[in-house]
Amino acid sequence: MYTSELDHSSGGSNPEVLLQDRLKKGRERLDTALETLAVLCEPVAPSQGELEFIHYFCGNTEVAADLEDREPQRVAMYKAAAGLVRAYANISDELEPAGYGPADIARVKERVNYYLHVREIVRKASGESLDLKAYEADMRHLIDTYIEADEPRKISPFDNMGLLDLIVKTGIAAAIATQLGGLKGNRDAIAETIENNVRRKIIKEHLNDPAYYESMSALLSEIITARKERAIEYEEYLKRIANLTKRLQAGHGEDTPEEMNTPGRRALFNNLGKDQALALKIDARIKELRPDGWRGVSAREQVIKGAIYEALKGAASNGVEAEVERIFLIV
Repeated sequence: MYTSELDHSSGGSNPEVLLQDRLKKGRERLDTALETLAVLCEPVAPSQGELEFIHYFCGNTEVAADLEDREPQRVAMYKAAAGLVRAYANISDELEPAGYGPADIARVKERVNYYLHVREIVRKASGESLDLKAYEADMRHLIDTYIEADEPRKISPFDNMGLLDLIVKTGIAAAIATQLGGLKGNRDAIAETIENNVRRKIIKEHLNDPAYYESMSALLSEIITARKERAIEYEEYLKRIANLTKRLQAGHGEDTPEEMNTPGRRALFNNLGKDQALALKIDARIKELRPDGWRGVSAREQVIKGAIYEALKGAASNGVEAEVERIFLIV
């Protein structure tokens, strides 16, 4: 008798109460996750199709800064989608005990799949699909286990390749069929997905070779304008954007001299007015004099700047000091 009263007074927990409390909290998390995504997607223009989501989360492909400026919106949506998957997975087998009726369960499953589809559209359109895998190592397992019942299958030997690499390896038609088939032939959505992937590559590589990637950016803008003004047929557009992609991935144009056979030499060549002799001179001098671990060490960086200064004396039309600083940033 004494033991029974002690157990009761010490707060012995009722398993059924604990279960109901867990299900209640699980439902609150799931409802909150769905509401969060609904709020984040609410500003998307009607009819909230693929193209409208691309416009809202990636911006206008004619405006070079839009893709970077919209990154906070994309990150918020990605995080909310990850939270939704986890919230759904926690009570996916107990939706009815959590208080959802048959219609509610169908609605929840439809919304979860819908938001994951939206996330994939935006990730592909922004070129961020591969970048985010490291941050969501468990997401594939959760989606496969609790949301998508189909067995995973290998689509092609290139299914882990980025869109731009795929265009170069397989051709643009095969790349579209492999990676953008979910856009169901929506030409504008497909075009803007490719354009945003090209823009992301230009932004990423720009500081390594400003002159070359500025020329690539200008070409991209010309192609986008021609497409939007219907100045070229869609087939011609695909041909041009595929050619630009190949040049972008190669990192140099077809007219680049054979001697410019390293990224460093090509960057110097492109940013020194296509002066081949000067590019080779600076490249050789830097390799001859560079100290080990010179980057970020002021005294050692001065050795590199000195080598550039010696090579540029008499060659720079503007102030030599300013030109040294410009080239040093590229080096």
